[in-house]
Amino acid sequence: MRTVFIVLDSLNRHYLGLYGAAAGAGVPAVDTPNIDRLARRSAVFDQHYAGSLPCMPARREMMTGRVNFMETPWGAMQPFDDRLPERLREAGVYSHLITDHYHYFRQAAHGYHTAFTTWEFCRGQEGDPWRAKVRAPEIPEHLGQLWRQNWVNRQFMDSDNDLDYSTPQCFQRGIEFLRENGHEDDWFLQLEVFDPHEPFACPNRYRDRYAEPWKSGYHFDWPPYGPVTDESREAIAHVRACYAGTLTMADTWLGYFLDTIDELDLWGEGLRIILTTDHGHLLGEHGYFAKNYMYDYRELVHIPLVVYDSRCAWQGRRIQQLTTTIDTVPTVLSGHGVPISERVQGIAWDRLLAEEPTDDPHHDAVLYGYWGKTINITDGRYTYTRAPDESKPLYDYTALPIRYAGSDAELLARAESGVFLPYTGGVPVFRIPFEGSKLGPHAPREDLLFDLETDPQQESPIADAALHQEWRTRLAEVMRRYGAPASELERFGLR
Repeated sequence: MRTVFIVLDSLNRHYLGLYGAAAGAGVPAVDTPNIDRLARRSAVFDQHYAGSLPCMPARREMMTGRVNFMETPWGAMQPFDDRLPERLREAGVYSHLITDHYHYFRQAAHGYHTAFTTWEFCRGQEGDPWRAKVRAPEIPEHLGQLWRQNWVNRQFMDSDNDLDYSTPQCFQRGIEFLRENGHEDDWFLQLEVFDPHEPFACPNRYRDRYAEPWKSGYHFDWPPYGPVTDESREAIAHVRACYAGTLTMADTWLGYFLDTIDELDLWGEGLRIILTTDHGHLLGEHGYFAKNYMYDYRELVHIPLVVYDSRCAWQGRRIQQLTTTIDTVPTVLSGHGVPISERVQGIAWDRLLAEEPTDDPHHDAVLYGYWGKTINITDGRYTYTRAPDESKPLYDYTALPIRYAGSDAELLARAESGVFLPYTGGVPVFRIPFEGSKLGPHAPREDLLFDLETDPQQESPIADAALHQEWRTRLAEVMRRYGAPASELERFGLR
């Protein structure tokens, strides 16, 4: 088996023609002919959801097959985690990571890339501390964000040359991997690109497909993490065009990667391609930019998934069963004939990808959310959001507290140590208490229930008390199934 796992960051499915997006209401239907081209050979999952958000919590799920946002925030792999590349390596499967996601290389994100047999890092995204510039650069007048280091990195680029951007570089290295290794057997390639994550920087020719050249007196390709203002509302169409251009650049280079599969004739027996994302991104929808701090709308959590499998004769199948990020690990392991640990909570997609499709449910419901914020559950039709009791303690459970440095070290000084998580095999963890609310001013303080079929924009919460009680009970059951710490059940009033 040969597996290619392609992850685009912050890919909002609502901008994809593949999922029925069309120009209107100021949202461009983004030109992604190569995602569409892959989808025509593949199964397209219509009810796929994120689990733990944002970037690194999602990647811990992609590597362990476990929901982790009920235990810990953005942080490291844990000593007791079963890491996907390690399980593959133990079974004789070669794993390789190509990424420009510089978060892997931050102190708090220890233990991700080192699990692979080999790995490559393409530099320069977002605030990647890469190019050295002692003298402060002249940063232009701008709306939203523009980080010093990002602007420094851009000064060393030819902004019109695709290969000066790290997303094309990643796909180029993926092409090189295929040319060198494509006809070998038993390998896993994780090909990750940061785009279309902000900042939405790309050559002008991509962006200008979606809007007239930007003639304002200020720079704007990096929206703020905050509500839309009167000033920024006028620029929504422009920043959406920037997002669309960045996505089209990524799609163009995905096309070159698929061309190489054509050239090498690798579509035959023994190839699986999984294309997905970690979460979506808001570009003015619901009155917000970005993610993390507001209600977890569908645009953030209802994510794309396309799966090609050369062992299947079908093409273009649409799969309606409910799936989620934690399913990726058992699917990859199963494809390579590797036993699946009992710690894995996800369910392989094998039955959904079989020659004779099953109508049986895959998950009856899945959880999604952020550590310290609200908790959410959906069955694909309804979604229920539970707000915490902010007077109850919030804990970070970790055996590797390397994120606590500098002024945060005083939090670690208040930690307890013990076997608080039952699945660690007796490995103790720190239980680190946090004071005050982590919800932020824009997260809901009340429980919300929506019918996504009749109210896809989530504008009219359901007030039915009996239905709320039914979903509270269901949430408690699924939280226990996924091993929620007792403190989280207490914090959400579900013990």
